[in-house]
Amino acid sequence: MSMTTLLAFTPWPSVSAVILLVLLVAALYFARGTAHQAIHAAAGALAHGLRLASHSVAHAEQRLAARNREVLLAAGREAKERIVEREFARVGDTVRKDLAGYPDMHRRLSEAIIRIEEDQEKAVEVPPEAPGWVKAVEVIAKLDTGNAGTDILADIHKSMVKAHAEAMDDYRKASGERHALLRKMMPDWRLIQQTLAHVQKSVESVIARALTIDRHIEEYDAIVRSEDRAHSVLSSSSIVYFFVSALVLAVACAGAAINFTLIARPMAEMVGGTSFIGSWRTADIAALVIIMVEISMGLFLMESLRITRLFPVIGALSDKMRVRMMMVTFVILLLMASVEAGLAYMREVLLRDELATSSLLRGDNTGSMVNEHLWITTVAQMGMGFVLPFALVFVAIPLETFVHSLRTVMGLMAIGVLRALALILRVLGNGSRHLGALAQRIYDLPLFVPLWIETRMAAAAAAEEAASMHESVGAEPWQEAQS
Repeated sequence: MSMTTLLAFTPWPSVSAVILLVLLVAALYFARGTAHQAIHAAAGALAHGLRLASHSVAHAEQRLAARNREVLLAAGREAKERIVEREFARVGDTVRKDLAGYPDMHRRLSEAIIRIEEDQEKAVEVPPEAPGWVKAVEVIAKLDTGNAGTDILADIHKSMVKAHAEAMDDYRKASGERHALLRKMMPDWRLIQQTLAHVQKSVESVIARALTIDRHIEEYDAIVRSEDRAHSVLSSSSIVYFFVSALVLAVACAGAAINFTLIARPMAEMVGGTSFIGSWRTADIAALVIIMVEISMGLFLMESLRITRLFPVIGALSDKMRVRMMMVTFVILLLMASVEAGLAYMREVLLRDELATSSLLRGDNTGSMVNEHLWITTVAQMGMGFVLPFALVFVAIPLETFVHSLRTVMGLMAIGVLRALALILRVLGNGSRHLGALAQRIYDLPLFVPLWIETRMAAAAAAEEAASMHESVGAEPWQEAQS
């Protein structure tokens, strides 16, 4: 039904519009209570649903945070266990090496000390015996023999001088022997000093490693107790490891791209440049397969060496099987590197052929002059083709770090997303309640005339009720007085 038909039930369209407006306002006024209840119920249901959704998201965020905390603490505990195990192995090697040489060191020290004691006993200075000339001189001095006593004293003096000279010679000779013995002690003293310095160095090294182990044990204990500080430190470390390993992987991808460039063209000559698998050339796929196989062999080699622990099955193998697997993967990697070196040489040969063909087409002789120095680029490309596969072996280390840190980073990002979603749902729930109140006000906006009349009538009724109550209250005391 069109608007013209609605306005045609009276001869005057304006009157029809006024009547329709009055009827619409009356209908809205009489349905006001039901409409308010419907708006309130709808807004309340929407707010309740959004609030429940917010609580569910917040609960999921808490569970995810707890799970990420457990995973992070478990990874940190495992890393600390590996570090402590390595430190104990180093201390064991140091102590084993020092203790293995301890019997020889003890024997050398004992022999040096015995030699020093013997030389020291030989070097003891023995005081010379007092000569007996003093008593003889005293006896002769008491005799009264005249000149005969003087001659005797002169002879005694000469004998004393001679004996003194002989005693001094003997003393100098004995002192020289003692000094020689003391000089003979110096190598033994140096040997003892060097041995004790080596012992001191070993003890200091063990003490330093013991302090390092104590620090790692304290950090491990904090991780086991699930302290917040340990969790925050592990989280920040994981983020740092993530970005560093991502940077190293980006460099490795650049190296793989260079490797792909070296072998893509000769692979096209081998498998055909016009063959396609889907939208990809078969030569490109073959080159990528070779690079991926080299990276896989590098991963298996690192796992066999127990440098990385991405595959627990390889780490659980016996030492004999692990050594065999290491040898097999190394041989395969060596063969792949040799193949790449050959492909790089083939690439250089193809470039030379193209240069020679273009030179012949141009009719110049510069190609022969250029070919004299192409051996440098040939050797460089063959070297790169042989070295790059071995360089890609070490991609396993940043890859392991990237995988382990990716869980933490993704968990933190998921926690942030869930927290933001819970906040948005909470805001929308509160906003829906206010939107319900706003919808009620908008519904009442066209009804301002009947609502104003209702308000005035309610005010007048309230005034009449108040006046009647006042009159009844004033009449009660007068009736009591009359009675």
